[in-house]
Amino acid sequence: MSPKSVTIYSTEKYLLDWPGHVFPTGKYRAVRERLLRLRPGLAPRFREPSPAREDQILLAHTGDFLRRVEALSETPDLAILEFEIPVSKAVLDALRLHTGGSILACRDAMETGAAAVNLGGGFHHAFADHGEGFCVFNDVAVALLTARREGWLRTAAVIDCDVHQGNGTARIFRDDPSVYTFSIHQENNYPIKQGSDWDIGLEDFAGDDRYLAALGEALPVILKTQEPDLVFYVAGADPFEEDLLGGLKLTKEGFRERDRLVFGLCRDRGIPVAAALAGGYARRPEDVVEIHTNMVLDLLDVMEPGVFRS
Repeated sequence: MSPKSVTIYSTEKYLLDWPGHVFPTGKYRAVRERLLRLRPGLAPRFREPSPAREDQILLAHTGDFLRRVEALSETPDLAILEFEIPVSKAVLDALRLHTGGSILACRDAMETGAAAVNLGGGFHHAFADHGEGFCVFNDVAVALLTARREGWLRTAAVIDCDVHQGNGTARIFRDDPSVYTFSIHQENNYPIKQGSDWDIGLEDFAGDDRYLAALGEALPVILKTQEPDLVFYVAGADPFEEDLLGGLKLTKEGFRERDRLVFGLCRDRGIPVAAALAGGYARRPEDVVEIHTNMVLDLLDVMEPGVFRS
């Protein structure tokens, strides 16, 4: 494998036991299977993540919060009141792995100077002292703070393209000039907004043209003025036109243009990218799987042109 090869973090243990929940947790396995079916040669690229350690999680979260989460995992049904999901011990273990996958994706992207992807993660609604919106640990923040503590990252930009603003990430990094936060989202939707360094709140039913024009105007400015060492791309699938929890109207081709825009601009400026899946709640779960899969395929095609055929 060449030093510039894109690595992919994934494990069967990412599965979250939330039966009947609007969050399609089966997507973690399904995206992996679809990728390997479409491009069998990707098999050597897959890596098993290791769980985030407590000292790493505590870089982004308070000790009181971590103790509360662990206590709530003894009674998962009570955890629903805070997180809107049952948080059992098994779920907590899985979320530590999701967080570890994001840490390792950042490390690999920095080491190769290209990109890596976590087929999980993107839990951007978690705050330092509480969780919300299906999010417990903010893997984006934990990964970037771990990278900085360990000395292999100075500055980063979070490019958050989920339909919901990355409020937890924005709040955690509010007073941290080393991490620039950008979010393009539906304005009239969950959550209560926190101020990112740059927010673009789109009107309801904004489609491909509106979305791509706004992103295409903002992203070059951010990369030029901030010159981050790393971009963490929160590649949500929920701006989709048939999403149950979103009100934007991106088509599947719009997503491909979005992802190629992000990856292409980063490649052209020599900025490594770590990507995570984040949200997606389409009426048909297979649409979420397709959108996430296409994101990885486009990452590969942009960073390693000609290595694989679509």
